[in-house]
Amino acid sequence: MKKKLNCILLVDDDDDDNFYHQIIISEMDIVNNIDTANNGIEAMAYLKNENISPPDLIFLDLNMPKMNGWEFLDAYKNLSLAQKAKVLIVILTTSANPDDIKRAKEIQDVTGFETKPLSKEFLTEILEQHFQDYS
Repeated sequence: MKKKLNCILLVDDDDDDNFYHQIIISEMDIVNNIDTANNGIEAMAYLKNENISPPDLIFLDLNMPKMNGWEFLDAYKNLSLAQKAKVLIVILTTSANPDDIKRAKEIQDVTGFETKPLSKEFLTEILEQHFQDYS
């Protein structure tokens, strides 16, 4: 029997995208919990909350108000190892800008870059590459 991920965190200010991505993830039955944060500030608060375990996977949008994805990644560097745990960060954005893709590849904490919307094929690829116990 396949194990499930404990939590996937969607960091995106677009409610429609979050709703759609929750459907895709739920249909695959790969995770116990899907949480959302509307911007980087909410995502940082989520990760700093000691009453919850860190998510296994974060899908991070780049273009958000208050704290965008790049600003979140800058702040993420300063988290403790316990807060980072074994979190996998994948940028999921509408941007196909080559400069954004290049910049993302230069950030150690970023595992992947994909344009929206999230697909079952891409999610399966992530599971196969990074979560062998779960796929």
